[in-house]
Amino acid sequence: VFWLGTMLLIGVAATIRSFPLGGYSGPTSLILPTLTLALGSAGYYSRVLHTSLCDAFDQDYVRTARGKGLSRARVMLKHAMANALLPLVTLAGLDLAGLLSGVVLTETVFNWPGIGRLAADAIFNLDIPVIMGTVLFSAFLIVVVNLLVDLLYAWLDPRIRLAETG
Repeated sequence: VFWLGTMLLIGVAATIRSFPLGGYSGPTSLILPTLTLALGSAGYYSRVLHTSLCDAFDQDYVRTARGKGLSRARVMLKHAMANALLPLVTLAGLDLAGLLSGVVLTETVFNWPGIGRLAADAIFNLDIPVIMGTVLFSAFLIVVVNLLVDLLYAWLDPRIRLAETG
């Protein structure tokens, strides 16, 4: 993340000069940090989605839908994509911790004030209450994202139901 952000700053912002080199100065200053965070895992996500779609196209329900005369695009969007998204949703939930650590470096490279930069400064200054607060907030965020991943599973796959215990 650090090297990708630095290369984007040197290659794009310094050459094109339509992007700011650091800080927040409008919507254009969001593009390079977003690209830095997205490009780091885009290849892996696309490979997992491709593999999941290939597996889904080999399933009987997809062949049945094609046999009924549905178009390939309709079969892919309605039948295959819903099941192929489940591994991708799992990866997105698991990658949250890595994304939070990547945000620390991204905020440092692009000179953005944020929680990642606050945590890094607190570590360097040995500010224990701030370190504890950022770790607690990050843990809370991970729990909430995992809950959302579970709810998204139930929405994407009708075979998965939310059950009451008690």
